Amino acid sequence: QVLLQESGGGLVQSGGSLRLSCAASGDTIRNYAMGWFRQAPGKEREFVAGINWSGGGTYFADSVKGRFTISSDNAKNTVYLQMNSLKPEDTAVYHCAAAPVSDYYVQTIPIGRYNYWGQGTQVTVSS
Repeated sequence: QVLLQESGGGLVQSGGSLRLSCAASGDTIRNYAMGWFRQAPGKEREFVAGINWSGGGTYFADSVKGRFTISSDNAKNTVYLQMNSLKPEDTAVYHCAAAPVSDYYVQTIPIGRYNYWGQGTQVTVSS
């Protein structure tokens, strides 16, 4: 079982940047596909970005391609979401999640396979 804790959210102006962190404990992140999701008020949770070291590469939602990147620090057992050129529509609670899968392309992992979730961090982008 892996425990996940997000940090790094906050209030930023449109066009600004934030880096979210997802610190894992209890297991190594490389045993999972890791995803970032977000949920805005009144909207469903949506996939933002993911990485799967077991051959599944990285994948980004169209809405964030070219603006967000995903990376990791294995020594810290942490996954990062670098968010640049932020827009007001990026405002949401951001969650990281872990899926105990291998050999899946990230974009094909059903949300139901993400068994472990962090509590989330609020990102607010002002116009």
